[in-house]
Amino acid sequence: MHRSFLLAASSLAALVATTASAQPPRREPTVAETVQSPEVSPDHRVTFRIFAPKASEVTLTGDWLGTAPPPKLTKDERGVWSVTLGPFEPSNYIYSFNVDGMAVPDPVNPRIKLRARTSASIVEVTDDAPAAVWEPRDVPHGTVEINWEKSTAIAGETRAIWIYTPPGYAKTKRRYPVLYLLHGSNDTAAGWTMAGNANFILDNLLAGGKAVPMIVVMPFGHATPYGVPVPQGGVTNDALFEDYFLKDVIPAVEARYRVLPGRGNRAIAGLSMGGGQSLRIGLGHLDLFSAVASFSGAVPADFETRFDALLKDAKGTNQKLKTLWIGCGKQDGLFPRSKNLSELLTKNEVKHVFYPIDGVHNFTVWRKDLAEYAPLLFR
Repeated sequence: MHRSFLLAASSLAALVATTASAQPPRREPTVAETVQSPEVSPDHRVTFRIFAPKASEVTLTGDWLGTAPPPKLTKDERGVWSVTLGPFEPSNYIYSFNVDGMAVPDPVNPRIKLRARTSASIVEVTDDAPAAVWEPRDVPHGTVEINWEKSTAIAGETRAIWIYTPPGYAKTKRRYPVLYLLHGSNDTAAGWTMAGNANFILDNLLAGGKAVPMIVVMPFGHATPYGVPVPQGGVTNDALFEDYFLKDVIPAVEARYRVLPGRGNRAIAGLSMGGGQSLRIGLGHLDLFSAVASFSGAVPADFETRFDALLKDAKGTNQKLKTLWIGCGKQDGLFPRSKNLSELLTKNEVKHVFYPIDGVHNFTVWRKDLAEYAPLLFR
């Protein structure tokens, strides 16, 4: 038996040796495979890197920059370009590289920010402190669904509507009020969820008893192709979107979901382009909405003439509007428009909330806006 054991062990060793020799030699990773980007440090500084050995110049575009020039990256001997920025306020940020004039997302970052045109990347900077209102917490979570609906207003086009339902929606027969939440220019229906974390904000507010359970509807705000000029005499994006919103979005939501009827159970809000759309649609249809908000909104240039009757009848307007809310970052290029709108409303004695805070044109501001606006609704 001892001899058999030795023979078996010898055969096994020979088999292992043969198998090992048949395997290809271990390959060292390439420079491109070792690049780490973005790299977030404990001090909230972030290093961005991209492997582009043949590039002559690389800069970084970020939604935190405001009017500041895009920072330039430096190339090392391996062909890796890098720059370290910050410290950053804990938040999500959208960025992309510009390589010799070509805008590209971070090739090694799996968190992609889709847009109506081109794409970018997302970096998350968090803190050791308790999770912020936009971060996921250990609380009951709502559900986000993608609904595909054929539009009668936009030539039969099938369009996506993202919809958040609060925790417990599927387990009850309860009906809920609805917040229609609109995105900005060059964004998609996914923007408020994938970058804005609107679902986590609502989850956390509800868990803390700070908001009324509600359904949140996030449609695609580009009714005309983004970046394509409207032909002379053609229908503008805002006008066509309003038609689509009223004829397709609201009826589809109210047919598919358990919603409470009536204007008192409908609110609308939006950021940037969506802020302007929210003002046009909400204030233009006070028979449908009782709350309206603009976050860093593209306030209509003709607001004073468009809503002349609303301004002149402040008493009637104040009776219809439970909440008119205007927020904007003070360093945002659109801040003067929001400030001027607030002053116009004050002059005409139309009740509203003006919420100016430090910040530029990005989701760091808009998440704070939503966290302040949502608790005011449907009380």
